[in-house]
Order: sequence, then C-alpha cells, then structure tokens
Amino acid sequence: MADKKTVTGRIAENRRARFDYEIVETIEAGLVLTGSEVKSLRAGRGTSIVESYAGEEAGQLALINANIPEYTQARDNHAPKRVRRLLVSAKEKNKLLGLIRREGMTLVPMTLYFNDKGIAKLQLGLAKGRKKHDKREVAKERDWGRQKQRLLRSS
Repeated sequence: MADKKTVTGRIAENRRARFDYEIVETIEAGLVLTGSEVKSLRAGRGTSIVESYAGEEAGQLALINANIPEYTQARDNHAPKRVRRLLVSAKEKNKLLGLIRREGMTLVPMTLYFNDKGIAKLQLGLAKGRKKHDKREVAKERDWGRQKQRLLRSS
C-alpha cells in the first residue's frame, strides 16, 4: 500500500480515455505552470483535459490543448490553451518518446490533481487506440460484468 499514490485534490478527469483507448501503463508527471494557472486550478475553475494529449514539443514532453481558464484577478494572465511542459525523468522521457515514435502509441492525460504536498500532477496513460468494434466489445463485456454482479447479489 505504500507505493500506491493517493489522489488528494482531483481537478480534472478524462473519463472517456479508458473507453477510447486501451491503457497499457500509467505514468505520473509534473507540470510547468505559471502562477496564474496554479491560482486558477486551486479556485476550481472549469478546467478541461478531455481534448488534450501529450506529445513531443522541441525534444521535450508537453501537454497540448489542455484548457486552464484565465485567473481574473491576475495582472499577467496566461493563454488558456498554451503548451505546457511535462516533468519526467530523462530515462522515462526517452522510453516514452521511443514508444510514441516506433510503436505508434499515444500519451493520454487521465487525471489532473494536486498531490499530498499540494503540487499539480498529471496522470498519463500510455495507450493504444481502439477501433469502433473494439469499443463495442468492451461495452458488451462491461455490461455482462454488471449483469453477473446483479445476479450474484440477488441469489
């Protein structure tokens, strides 16, 4: 239980990711944010990571197309959909970039949250895309699992 990371302050979640992609592995990454972005996240504004993805930007891992609304009280505000650098170890970065380039995998943002120390973190899923028929199969299996649970509970 000691190595299990706890999500204390969940800010945004991409619930559709597990449906659209087959998640192979999850990775925790830090974010390079400006002061107004942190203030906006702490204020609980309508942050969205659903349309966002992580990829390579100038040799670094970056979060692209994530929407963090402007903080109205800030003097110097940020662009809501700017590219944000992700912080991972060099070894992990090289591994992820290699998988993205060679095997055509995708880095999908799963959850944006504050950890125990109050630092903004992003949980990324290393994923393979699903085709339409795969999505139907997953939905069918999920429904059957729910039905089995109901049957077991009722008997």
